[in-house]
Amino acid sequence: MIDKQILEYLKLGHGTFNAMVCSFFIYQGLLGYRIRKARIAHMSVGSGQKRHRKNGPVLVLLGIGGFFAGMLVVFLDYGHLLKYPLHFINGAAIAIALAGLLLVSRKIRATDTQWRSVHFALGIVTLLLYFSQLLLGLDILF
Repeated sequence: MIDKQILEYLKLGHGTFNAMVCSFFIYQGLLGYRIRKARIAHMSVGSGQKRHRKNGPVLVLLGIGGFFAGMLVVFLDYGHLLKYPLHFINGAAIAIALAGLLLVSRKIRATDTQWRSVHFALGIVTLLLYFSQLLLGLDILF
C-alpha cells in the first residue's frame, strides 16, 4: 500500500502537470489560429506552422499520458477508477479528442480545407474540455 502523503503529492503532481499541458495546448491553439488567419488572408504562414506541426504530436502524447497518470493515481488511492466519474469521463473525452486531432491532422493536405475545418473545430472542443476538466479537478482538490 502506498503512503497517503505520497498519494496526495501524486494528485497534486497530476493536476499541475495537466494544467501545464493545458497551457501548452492554449499556445498551440493560438499558433493554429494565427496560421489559419494567415492562410485565409493568403499571406505567408511563417515559422509558426513548423512549430505547430512539431509540437502537436508531443502534446497529444503528454495529454493522453496525463489521463493515464490520473487513472493510476485514483486506482492506487481508491482501488477503482470511478471515484470521480465526471472527471474521468471528461478526461477520457479529452484523450479521445486528442487522438482525433492527431488523426485528422495527418489527413490535412495543402489545398484541402475540409480537414482543416475539422481540425480547428476539434481543437476548440479539446480546449473547452480542458477548461472544464481543470474546474472539475479543482473541485476535487479543494
